[in-house]
Amino acid sequence: MDRWKGRVALVTGASVGIGAAVARELVRLGMKVVGCARDVGKIQKLAAECQSAGYSGLLVPIKCDLTNEEEIHAMFSVIKAQHSGVDVCINNAGLAHPETLLSGKTSGWKNMLDVNVLALSICTREAYQSMKERNVDDGHIININSMCGHRVLPNPAIHFYTATKYAVTALTEALRQELQDANSHIRASCISPGLVETEFALRLFSEDAQKAAGVYSQYKALEAIDVANAVTYVLSAPPHVQIGDVQMRSVQQTS
Repeated sequence: MDRWKGRVALVTGASVGIGAAVARELVRLGMKVVGCARDVGKIQKLAAECQSAGYSGLLVPIKCDLTNEEEIHAMFSVIKAQHSGVDVCINNAGLAHPETLLSGKTSGWKNMLDVNVLALSICTREAYQSMKERNVDDGHIININSMCGHRVLPNPAIHFYTATKYAVTALTEALRQELQDANSHIRASCISPGLVETEFALRLFSEDAQKAAGVYSQYKALEAIDVANAVTYVLSAPPHVQIGDVQMRSVQQTS
C-alpha cells in the first residue's frame, strides 16, 4: 500500500458499515480519503477518531445525496478544487428495500436503481475523467458488490436488489473491457461479500426488528473490517495484476 500514501480515494456511503470501515482503514494506511454520505455528521465523527488515533492519512467528509446527479457533480468539483482529483474510487453505497417483483412499490425499485446502479455508474465515469485529465494511469475503481450479484436466493424481499447487484457484476466487467480498449492501465475490480454484520438488515427490515435481528443470529457473519481488508488486498496487488472479483462469505454461510 506504500504507493497509495498521500493519494486521494473517494469512498461512497462512508458514514456506517462497510464504507466507514474502508474509509478508516485507508486513512490508517496513509491515504487522503474523501468520504461521502447524506449523514455527514457520522463521517465527521469518524474523521475525528482517525485523527485522535494518530493515523497518517486524512478523512475529508463531504455531504452528498447520491440520488441527485447535480450533487455528485458538485462533489467531484470540490474534490478537484481542494484535492486535485480522485486516484481511487470505492463505490460502496448501496441499499435494499423489501419490494418483491409481484407486489413491490415502484418507488422502492427506483431508489435501488438510483443508488446501486446509476450513482455507481456516474461516480465511475467522473472518477475516470478525473484520472484521465491528470494523466493518472494507475488508478483503481472498486465496486462493492454482493454474492447476490452471482446467484438468486429464494427470498422475494431481495429479488429486485439482487437484480441491481447482477448489474454491478456486468458493469465491472464492462468497465474493465472499456479501460482495456482505451489502452488504460486503470484497474476495475469488485468485491462480493456474503452476509456482513452491518446496519443493512436493520434497514431492510426496519418495520420488523425481530426479523432483522434474526438475520445475524443464524451464524457468524462477516464483519465490515473483513471487506475493508479485501479492499486493501485488491489495491495492494502489483500494477500488472487485475483482480476481477473477490467473492467472500462466512465459513458457515451455505448459500
